[in-house]
Amino acid sequence: MKTLQRTLTIVKPDAVRRHAIGDIIEQFEKNGFNILCMKMLEISKHQAEQFYAVHASRPFFNSLTDFMSSGPIVALALEKENAVADLRKLMGATNPANAEEGTIRKKWATSIENNAIHGSDAEDTARFELSFFFAGYELAQ
Repeated sequence: MKTLQRTLTIVKPDAVRRHAIGDIIEQFEKNGFNILCMKMLEISKHQAEQFYAVHASRPFFNSLTDFMSSGPIVALALEKENAVADLRKLMGATNPANAEEGTIRKKWATSIENNAIHGSDAEDTARFELSFFFAGYELAQ
C-alpha cells in the first residue's frame, strides 16, 4: 500500500512580488503534488520569529524574519508519496547559483535570502509547519 506524505511550502514575498505564484503552483501539479489547502496571508515579524524559531541563534535569523514579514506569502499544504524529499528536489538548492536547471529556485530566486520558496525539511518539521498555518479541519480529507 502506498503511503501519502504531507508537507508545507511557502511562496515567499520575493516570488509573490515577481508574480511567480501561478508558475510555482503549476510546477507542484506537474510533479504530482495534490494541493490540500492554500492561503495568501501576511505574517508579522513576531509570527515569522515563531515559525523560524529553530534558526534563532543563526546569524541570518533577523534578516530572514524581516524578509518573511515584508509582504504577502502563499502557504500551501501539499500531499503525495515522498512529498518532503520530492519538494526539496523540486525547490532546488538554497543558493540559486547552485540550483539545478528546472528547479523553482533556479527560475525564480535571486539570492540565498530571496530564494522564492520554503519547504519543510523533514516529516516532523512538516507536521509542525502545517499546524502553524492550517487548522486541523482545513487538512481533513
